[in-house]
Amino acid sequence: MPIRHCIVHLIDKKPDGSPAVLHARDAELEASQAIENMLADLNESYNAKQGKAWGFFHEESAAFPFSGWLKTYLDGGQDFTAFSRQAVEHLQKLMEESNLSAGGHVLFAHYQQGMTDYLAIALLHHSEGVAVNDALDVTPAKHLDLGQLHLAARINISEWRNNPNSKQYISFIKGKNGKKVSEYFRDFIGCQEGVDGPGETRTLLKAFSDFVESEDLPEEQARDKTKTLVSYATSQAKQGEPITLEELSGLIDEDRPKAFYEHIRNKDYGLSPEIPADKRTLSQFQRFTGRAEGLSISFEAHLLGSKIEFNEDSGTLVIHNLPTQLVDQLKRRKN
Repeated sequence: MPIRHCIVHLIDKKPDGSPAVLHARDAELEASQAIENMLADLNESYNAKQGKAWGFFHEESAAFPFSGWLKTYLDGGQDFTAFSRQAVEHLQKLMEESNLSAGGHVLFAHYQQGMTDYLAIALLHHSEGVAVNDALDVTPAKHLDLGQLHLAARINISEWRNNPNSKQYISFIKGKNGKKVSEYFRDFIGCQEGVDGPGETRTLLKAFSDFVESEDLPEEQARDKTKTLVSYATSQAKQGEPITLEELSGLIDEDRPKAFYEHIRNKDYGLSPEIPADKRTLSQFQRFTGRAEGLSISFEAHLLGSKIEFNEDSGTLVIHNLPTQLVDQLKRRKN
């Protein structure tokens, strides 16, 4: 993960309402193993976060100046330190106006992963701990608490520059500290939501269920394909990468690598070629199966409450909208 530029500023803002004080570095951080380790840990924590959203820049304006500053930096109009200084001063102003944040260390990191350039921005805080020094004394120690990451965003610079019509080149943590807190940080970036990650993931899973049903696959094959989908999507989510529909289609059916992709296109589910994976939605996707005395039942968990109703007291299932093929067989049998 080559790090092009990295810098940390400090906004000291107490919860007592006193003005925020900016302590800004005048030069970027020199490359070191410590910085590489920190950024790797930050990415791991960020990728694991639930409740992220995806979007794109507002049109540059006085209210949303960040994208213009970023473009100027990328085009060589100013260096990384000057760009980050402009941005952190803007963040300081928004903190003052909103009075919603206790300040912290503000990290800006421009790095490359594979062939893709990213800019990560995060508000970091410390946790109190202990350490053993060279004299074997136990002493107080502070460390960056990357596990408690509440305000952070990541911009896919390559996607933004190469595909300006994309609506998902920015991701940010929506946060659990209240809607207004995450909104103030989102406004600092100048980002608007463009893609509904959970909704897109649910649509993908619905398309997959329809595909399995239309293929009339044996239960074992259906179960294997479900595991393939969930494994791939979960892996992409852990890496902070989107689900690529064509790649997923090839994994689901190696003999017919375009089959699932063409199913999605022909049925017009409205999915983009790449969609962000929502881990919470994926974790709820599983198949219930059972066999007994000539009876075999299998269905996805998300169908409970809609197409399938379970009565625990009577131990019965009520199935709505039976597959057409099954209905035809039952009608022929009745006649």
